[in-house]
Amino acid sequence: MTPENELLFLALGGSGEIGMNVNLYGCQGKWLMVDCGITFGSPDYPGIDVILPDLQFIEERIDDLLGIVLTHGHEDHIGALPYLAADLGVPLYATPFTAGLIRGKLEEEGIEEKVELNVVDEEGPFNLGPFRITYTPLAHSIPEGNAVLIETPHGRVFHTGDWKLDDAPALGGASTAEELTAIGDKGVLALVCDSTNVFNPEASGSEGDVRKGLDEVIGAAKGRVLVTTFASNAARLQTLGEVAQDTGRALCVAGRSLDRILRVAKQTGYLRDFPETVDFDTAMTMPRDKVLIVATGGQGEPRAALNRIAEGSHPLKLTEGDLVVFSSRQIPGNEIAIGRIMNTLAAAGVDIITDRQAFIHVSGHPGRPELAEMYKWIRPEIILPVHGEVRHMHEQSRFALSLGVPRAINQVNGEIWRLAPDGPERVGQAPAGRLVLDGDIILPADGTTINERRRISFHGQISAAVAIRQGRLLGEPQIRLQGVPVEEDREDFIAEAGEAAAEAVKKEGRGDIEKLREAVRLAVRRAAFRYTGKKPIVDVLIIEA
Repeated sequence: MTPENELLFLALGGSGEIGMNVNLYGCQGKWLMVDCGITFGSPDYPGIDVILPDLQFIEERIDDLLGIVLTHGHEDHIGALPYLAADLGVPLYATPFTAGLIRGKLEEEGIEEKVELNVVDEEGPFNLGPFRITYTPLAHSIPEGNAVLIETPHGRVFHTGDWKLDDAPALGGASTAEELTAIGDKGVLALVCDSTNVFNPEASGSEGDVRKGLDEVIGAAKGRVLVTTFASNAARLQTLGEVAQDTGRALCVAGRSLDRILRVAKQTGYLRDFPETVDFDTAMTMPRDKVLIVATGGQGEPRAALNRIAEGSHPLKLTEGDLVVFSSRQIPGNEIAIGRIMNTLAAAGVDIITDRQAFIHVSGHPGRPELAEMYKWIRPEIILPVHGEVRHMHEQSRFALSLGVPRAINQVNGEIWRLAPDGPERVGQAPAGRLVLDGDIILPADGTTINERRRISFHGQISAAVAIRQGRLLGEPQIRLQGVPVEEDREDFIAEAGEAAAEAVKKEGRGDIEKLREAVRLAVRRAAFRYTGKKPIVDVLIIEA
């Protein structure tokens, strides 16, 4: 589909899910991409840490893609660029802090020379084909969170990115109510809006208030304190630097991603008054009540600093009477991993405080009162919810309609919508799948490799090798197995499976080799089913002498 004299919208990620945000706007034969993020692996994808959007639709129209505009530097908005940007071969546009994070990622992949990265001043607009783009600062948990005002011949779109309202932001500024009202005064066709916290009846809260809560919790602690938060939450890092000074503690930072955020923030003019940090050895020799550790791993990531500290495999140590503060929101799906770390800490006598016990975290996404304010200022003709599961997006549509927004679009990844003229109207369907990063290889998320891995993880795997000469068995079949629940009966099972394979050779040995292979496979699998009630994956090797 090539956009004609119209304005189209298509999400290839982030609609129907939280994370992996990719949005396309089409106008007068050209496409504009806003954000290109990742999401993270789950038990549904064994062995996978990173999940990428499938950009097949726009790859087939790559000559019509003008560029990628990035709203801010969170992984679910920029994380796919190191893996996909070089192949797309189009310019990237980002404000200085976001560009600094992207540049580091491109350098790590060795593709910085292959990707054009344009640093855009937040002050002025720039043009890409039929699109005129203006960054509009909004508060978030990372510096330079921005909405994107997209002006086209068919109307203006206000694409919020991730945002919140904060009267006392720790880093950077945000557009005022008067500035946002002025945008609405000129007319806005569609508000494309973050839906993450639509069920929250209260405003997300101010980072300034978090400082007070952390001061109270950390000021009362008698031992070492470790605070874990999202590495990209530079506003929280600023707050923790202030809290360390408030409570008379030296600051120690543990985690590569934290080091990267600190470096880029300082290079771009943020965190200038952040206190000097101490190294691990120094932190461990200081009095326990004089150290504040900031560490990655609050979502239970097994290779992050907090997990290694909890397990005792990190140079930083926690002992009985120390305190770990989870200054972050628990992302759905991470409950088991987080609980495992908490249990390990509790077993060592370490105290734990979360946002359920003290005011130590605020979200970077808008609650209902903030959404209501945005509708009042922007006054769109259409609300188009994104960045949420289906239930979040549908609820935002209902909420916006109840507050007087005239029309709403309930869409999911892959649906092509005409916003103007004569819209909104669904006009097409695009492929919108997932890819996985498996080691250094990008694969379909539901392709052969991952499906085989799922089956093996559920059922186990058996290898059966038989040697034959002129259709007769030579020696005993060899059986090897992994993940098959035979435990104490392992040797007996191997013997029975070998006998089943041998019997299959007697019956089918003089026939077609593939028929023999299938007969052995089925015979061994039936033996496994008799023993275990499961049907393992059976691989058969036939050696003809």
